Amino acid sequence: MASATLKTTSKGQRFYEIRYHAKDAKTFATRWYVPAGWSDKAIQRELARVSAEFERQCKAGDVQTRKDRIEAEEAAKREEAKILTLRQYCEKVFMPQITITATENTRSNFQRCLDLRILPALGDFKMPKITPAQIKALLLSIQSEGKSHATVIKYYTILNLIFKDAFMADMIPQNPMYKVERPKASKTTAKSEKTEAFTEAELAHIEDCLAHEPLKWQAMIRLMIDTGIRRGEACGLKWQYVDFEQNCITVAGNLQYTKDKGIYLDTPKNGKCRTIFVDHAVMGLLRQLRLEQSRRAISQFVFTQDDSPLPMHPQSPARYLQKFGKKNAIDHLHPHKLRHSYASVALTNGADLVSVSENLGHSDSAVTLRMYAHANEESRKRASATMREAIQRARANG
Repeated sequence: MASATLKTTSKGQRFYEIRYHAKDAKTFATRWYVPAGWSDKAIQRELARVSAEFERQCKAGDVQTRKDRIEAEEAAKREEAKILTLRQYCEKVFMPQITITATENTRSNFQRCLDLRILPALGDFKMPKITPAQIKALLLSIQSEGKSHATVIKYYTILNLIFKDAFMADMIPQNPMYKVERPKASKTTAKSEKTEAFTEAELAHIEDCLAHEPLKWQAMIRLMIDTGIRRGEACGLKWQYVDFEQNCITVAGNLQYTKDKGIYLDTPKNGKCRTIFVDHAVMGLLRQLRLEQSRRAISQFVFTQDDSPLPMHPQSPARYLQKFGKKNAIDHLHPHKLRHSYASVALTNGADLVSVSENLGHSDSAVTLRMYAHANEESRKRASATMREAIQRARANG
């Protein structure tokens, strides 16, 4: 026999939870909300009728348990997914998930990669019909166009996420990415990427050239060289996070831009704030910049648009460095190369890996080690040379 328990919602609405326990141990449940203004006698009479009807439906097999209903819905979704194209799957499932779980910048990058290459090549194929050969052909096509290895890996990563997600949700019977190897960099690409850092002498030359540039750019570029912070972190730096007494800055924001959202301030890439100690000379430039800014347009941001309190566009440092590099005959000058150079110079001159990793804002030092392996090689060479020199000195003194 069905049982009924009076309950109240969070908004104060009364209802009866009606439960029926079948002989096969399954429990069925429903709700009957009490109409306003009814007498107790009318409520009990109607409740008895609703409970009896619910019990009859349960015995007749017309009602599903919540578990059965969920399983049926999931089965229906799986069946529907079997006929989805890659385009439909990305629009209905994958990108909505990315929108919720990832940053706006990541979502924008994923959507751009989908629109540019992935969907034009594979979008109209049914998900279960896409083969490893088709995916390999797409990646080879991107690689053959001379795109950087990092760009090819980005496409591989997105495809891997799409098909792994679909496979784990039983939307496809097998994951084609299991048979697609991670693309390897060509020898020419690997060689060029290995040397993507300035030497100490080159950085000194850049700093000398900066002496003739506007104060804003002197301060920003010197800060990027000295700390290795990302361009978005530099653009998003606020005065409240500049400590002139301790000569340090706290990286608490990352200024980003997407076509859909425009310019917005996000958290640092790894989601954590970090404090970095800064050279006295650079802090001196920041003091001068603050004084100069106070005479024009006071802002909470350290680096702003000309004669405006608004932060500069996060692409502005890259555009400026391109012009600056051309004017001073400095090849391949861009913000990330300065970041890379910070790590390379620091590691090859004895800085410990953990500290460099923390200053860069990497999630762990293994990321730093992978990205700047060549710098680590130089450190190991120097360590070996130091050991041999010590032995030679001992022999000479003996």
